[in-house]
Amino acid sequence: MNWGAQNIFCRNESEIWPNFFIVGAAKAGTTSLYSYLRQHPEIFMPEDVKEPHYFAQVRPTRAQRYASPVFVSDRDTYLRLFRGVRGRRAIGEASPSYLWCEEAPARIKAVVPEARIIVMLRDPIERAYSHYLMDFREGMQHLPFFEALKEDWHRAEKGWAVSNLYVELGCYAPQIDRYLRLFGEDRVHILFHDDLRRLAAGDRRVLADVLRFLDVDVAALERIDTTRIENGFAAPRSEWARRIAGAPWARWIGNTFLPHSIGVGIFNRFFVRQSVPPPPMDPRARAWLTELLEPEIRAVETLLGRHLPQLRRHNGLSQERAL
Repeated sequence: MNWGAQNIFCRNESEIWPNFFIVGAAKAGTTSLYSYLRQHPEIFMPEDVKEPHYFAQVRPTRAQRYASPVFVSDRDTYLRLFRGVRGRRAIGEASPSYLWCEEAPARIKAVVPEARIIVMLRDPIERAYSHYLMDFREGMQHLPFFEALKEDWHRAEKGWAVSNLYVELGCYAPQIDRYLRLFGEDRVHILFHDDLRRLAAGDRRVLADVLRFLDVDVAALERIDTTRIENGFAAPRSEWARRIAGAPWARWIGNTFLPHSIGVGIFNRFFVRQSVPPPPMDPRARAWLTELLEPEIRAVETLLGRHLPQLRRHNGLSQERAL
C-alpha cells in the first residue's frame, strides 16, 4: 500500500470518527441491529449511508457498481457522515464487508485503536441461501441456486462487489480471528442470527448485552422497538419486475436521483412481494455446502471454545424463513 493510501487511515484529534463498528457477516442481521441501535438516545449511526464500506475500500466491477447505493472510499466524504455529532457516547457504522476484508481490521485499529467491534454470525448455509435469494430477487442473479454456487466458487477473480462470495463469506474463523488478535476478546462482541429471532419474539436480553458492551444506558432499551426484523425474505412480483430491478440503468437512476430510503420504498412497492415463504433449498446445494462449510463451522467452535448449534440450523430445517 502506498503512502497516499495509508494516509486516509490516520486520525487528527479534531476529527470525529466512529468508536464502534458492526462488521458483518452479510445477511446475518446487521441491518436489524443497526435499526435498533439508532433508536438509542446515546448512540449515533448515519441515517443515509448505513454501509459506507470505507475501511474495506471497495472497488466494484462495472456490473456491481450500482448493486449498493454507496461505496465510500474518500476520507472527507466518510468523515462528513459523523460531522457535528455531539452528546453521543457511542458513534458507529455497519459495513458487512469489514468482516470479510483482510485489511479492514488493521485499518480500523490504526484510526480507532480502542474501537468496539460487533460481529454477527449466521448458519453459513442459511446465510448463503439468503444471500442468493436477495441477489435473485433484485435481478442480480439469474441461475438456479446450485448452479450459481458452482459458478461463483470457480470464478478466477474474487472480492466484495466483484464476485458473490456465497461460500467465502461463511468462512468465519479467520475473519473473527483477525479482530480478536487486534482488539482482544473484551473489545469484540459476537452475536448470532438466532439472537435476533429471540429479540423479535420479545427476549430483549441480547440487546441489553449489546448496550452494556457499548457502555450506554441499558434503561433506554424500553424505548427501542425490536419487533421488526429488517430485510426479511421477499419475492419478485414477476420476472419482468425482477429483470428491470436488476438492470444497471434502473439502478443508476435510483441511486443517482433518489434518496436511499425513498428508493427502497419504491422498489419494495412495485417490484417485490413481502412476507411470502421462500422456495426450499435444492438438496444438491445443501449437500455441497455442508461438505465445504462443516469444517469451517468446527474451526469457529475451536476458536471460540464452545459448541455452536446456531451455525448448524440447516441440519434440521429445510424451509427456514430467509431473514
